[in-house]
Amino acid sequence: MSDLAWVPQSCTLPTEERPLRVAEWDALFSERLTSSSRPEPLRLRLDLAGGPGVEERVRDLVARESGCCSFFTFTTTPGEDLIGLDIAVEAAHETVLDAIAARTVRVQG
Repeated sequence: MSDLAWVPQSCTLPTEERPLRVAEWDALFSERLTSSSRPEPLRLRLDLAGGPGVEERVRDLVARESGCCSFFTFTTTPGEDLIGLDIAVEAAHETVLDAIAARTVRVQG
């Protein structure tokens, strides 16, 4: 999805940096995503394949994303072979979560 119109006004990441951040998420998804689910309308659950440095990579990306998009709530659950990542939003930002979910489906498809 090259059109970033789904990025909300409340995102404070400079506009010119947004495609780079989306590319980071896409790379993580394409390299590590093993499954995704939507257990609740406002929560996306991702399972990422573990490995050397993966947990640190996820935590770094989540920390930077939280810094510019405070409407996200990220929960990282490390495991032996998988890293769980829950992404939750309030109802006002459900469309943003929908866009992320669509990106994960495209990677898995």
